[in-house]
Amino acid sequence: MIPGTEELLLAAARNNAEWCDAVVRGHGPAGAFAPGVWTSAHRTPPLYPDAVSLAPGAPAAGLVAAIDTDGPGCSVKDSFADLDLAAHGFEVLFEAQWIHRPAGAPQATGSRLEWSEVTTPGELEAWEAAWDGEESTGLFHPALLGADSAFLAGRADGRIVAGAVANRGRDAVVGLSNLFAHDDADTDAAWTGALTAIAARWPDLPVIGYEAGDDLDAAVRAGFTPLGPLRVWLHTA
Repeated sequence: MIPGTEELLLAAARNNAEWCDAVVRGHGPAGAFAPGVWTSAHRTPPLYPDAVSLAPGAPAAGLVAAIDTDGPGCSVKDSFADLDLAAHGFEVLFEAQWIHRPAGAPQATGSRLEWSEVTTPGELEAWEAAWDGEESTGLFHPALLGADSAFLAGRADGRIVAGAVANRGRDAVVGLSNLFAHDDADTDAAWTGALTAIAARWPDLPVIGYEAGDDLDAAVRAGFTPLGPLRVWLHTA
């Protein structure tokens, strides 16, 4: 266990909930932060949870009561893999590992990609289309640009072929999510490029996130250390 693991796990869960809350605010009422949990009383956009536990031992019954389980797709991010939601009609959708990397840029790899931050609504649409692999659906709204978040784009010949999202949290960490690589970009180059861009903007802040499978292996190659498990539950009853 690396020093400060418990604090990093708490910061990672909070940072992720803050990002979920920011995305949700672009589609309707904001979520609510309460002791141990973040919840949204209204169904969240696709791929985003309706609740995130912020500390071990979050009250499962109270969490479920605060979200809308009637519509399809309701999900809960069990940040410490310690909730039993089966009795409430949920099944485990997937498991992953929280990850942490100390502040600082990785060693350069000589990638041909040019990295920059998305700054306009038009660029954001292009970024989302590249991330989605087909088209922009309006999931990410322009109010997310700048301030404490950054959409990072890796371009080859002017075309976005890699990218990631970074968001600075209340607890002085940077969350890294939604990393992708297509065509001329390999995954390792995408991790290196995104981390270099993050270090340029937030040079003194550690980076956190979560990954599973091959993506977790790539994160470890980029200098991340697994911190602990999380689960995502999907309401299926």
